Amino acid sequence: MTTRLGAYLIAGRVVSHPPSNPPDTVTTETAARTVVKGIDDGVEAESLGFANVYLSERWNLKEAGVVLGAIGARTSRVGLGTGLVSPARRHVLHMAALGATMHAAFGPRFLLGLGRGDHAYLRYEGLRTAGFDAIVDYVKILRRLWAGETVTYDGPAGRYRNIKLGDTYQGPAPKVLYGTFGMPKAAAAVAEAFDGVILPPMMPPEASAAAVTRLRGACQTAGRDPGSLHIVQCVVTAPDLSEEETRALAHARAVTYLQAPEYGMALARVNGWDFAPVERLRAALAETLSARGDELADTAFHRIQLLEAADLVPDEWMSASCALGTAAQCAAKLREFAAAGVDEIATYGSTPRQNAGLLAAWTSNL
Repeated sequence: MTTRLGAYLIAGRVVSHPPSNPPDTVTTETAARTVVKGIDDGVEAESLGFANVYLSERWNLKEAGVVLGAIGARTSRVGLGTGLVSPARRHVLHMAALGATMHAAFGPRFLLGLGRGDHAYLRYEGLRTAGFDAIVDYVKILRRLWAGETVTYDGPAGRYRNIKLGDTYQGPAPKVLYGTFGMPKAAAAVAEAFDGVILPPMMPPEASAAAVTRLRGACQTAGRDPGSLHIVQCVVTAPDLSEEETRALAHARAVTYLQAPEYGMALARVNGWDFAPVERLRAALAETLSARGDELADTAFHRIQLLEAADLVPDEWMSASCALGTAAQCAAKLREFAAAGVDEIATYGSTPRQNAGLLAAWTSNL
């Protein structure tokens, strides 16, 4: 099957309004993305020919139902995915209602991407990360609700008595994907309960291939057709962009991932990266974050503010895991991920319009 291209929208932090007088130092298009621009990006993604769009929810200006609903109202074909939202953010009935309403409003093109999240990310929202057993049961409850069942449940996913949607969407249920590195415990959970996975950015093709092997192997162990699992790989793309924009999309974004306590350790481990540069990066940011009262660089700064810290991210890590350079060079890098066995590649960080040349280079070689 031909590997499709999807597009990740407004990755990272956003602002409510574009700056009226941006500093002279801010020359990158993605330095201050707004919600409105993100919605426009989703519409443009469909016109360019991307298969799906994905939005990672944050409890600030990126509530997934609002943004994806606005994109859905202005499009007719492109898949509308969360990539990702934590089950901790919504009562299971609320999540079921989101999926059912999206399908009823825009046709069966909503994709529910779920993820456990880093404890540090969820703590500032007053939430806790769920275990794999809870997430598997959560998904099973969602499927029962979408099927019109009345659910009584007491277990890892919570306590519910006689909950139901009542009015249901008469058609296929939303596909449910899981955001993961595809390590063994997660792979087993995916094989049991999910339609697909979203592999995060900053994974080199070799790490992606290893995750694909673990995930499809877990399906086989569970007695499931390995080909039934849809695997999406997010890849930072910077085709024909300035050096500053490229470093903001790749190195500066990597700062926010590597600085996060659990996520950074997992990313380094799955990629086989030496942890010493990660420790130096964290030490360099520690005093500034402490003074601001923040635990995470991702919630304290926009990418453009992290370019100095980004110098601590090894260039070879980014060249290995991101698609950088000309559109043709980026397309060649994406073909390495396709060869790793993924079903879809989601461009990450850059906008759909910035990836128009890459998309053309990609499709010309199919």
